Amino acid sequence: MTRKTTMPMPPRHTRAKRRSSQSGAAMTPLVVVRETVMIVVVAIAISALIKTFLIQSFVIPSESMRDTLEVSDRILVSKLVPSPRQINRGDVIVFRDSQDWLPPSERQEPSTSPLARFFTAVGLRADDSSNYLVKRAIGLPGDSVACCDAQGRLSVNGTPIDEPYLKPGVVPSEVEFSVSVPPGHLWVMGDNRSNSVDSRAHRDTPGRGFVPIDDVVGRAFVIMWPVTRWAPLSNTDAFTSVPPATR
Repeated sequence: MTRKTTMPMPPRHTRAKRRSSQSGAAMTPLVVVRETVMIVVVAIAISALIKTFLIQSFVIPSESMRDTLEVSDRILVSKLVPSPRQINRGDVIVFRDSQDWLPPSERQEPSTSPLARFFTAVGLRADDSSNYLVKRAIGLPGDSVACCDAQGRLSVNGTPIDEPYLKPGVVPSEVEFSVSVPPGHLWVMGDNRSNSVDSRAHRDTPGRGFVPIDDVVGRAFVIMWPVTRWAPLSNTDAFTSVPPATR
């Protein structure tokens, strides 16, 4: 009678090492390329979703918001405004130039590079087109906005406003005005009032200088570039004492 012999099992750590070697061998150049492509595609998809629903970046093209925002600053804009979050007085907002406020001579053509346009479309590059404007929301629907009182101040619903965000040396407004903001619209002004073609400059147009809330892309909340200019753009406390609109 012959004795049945069995081969001894290799130690567990030896089997584990062997499997590891086999799996490492499976990582061929083709597999690496395929996984890299998948990671890039997923990253682009996530970036596109973020741009569409949450955050978008923009480039500041003019001096109308100095010294809060300088030319070529890159800002991040929350697209949760105006829905589901409301716009507040003092918010720095980005809105579509649906009323052609910018004359043709001041419009900047976006990059013609297909790659740059693609990166802009998916949110990996700041939008540098002239289809958007950046201003500060001063009057909400129903507000009465006027300038200037005996001390040269802007007032909202009869309350004078001390505006700490104004560019040093500029006055609240070089032209007098008194407006009532219609429903569904905003009255906007730049921080560099003497160099800002804002609501005041368009009172004689069909839109009377008011910006439809539906044109608002979102609220700017941070300067992200250059790094030396990094700063949050929080809502100002200048309007805390303003009473609600009476109509």
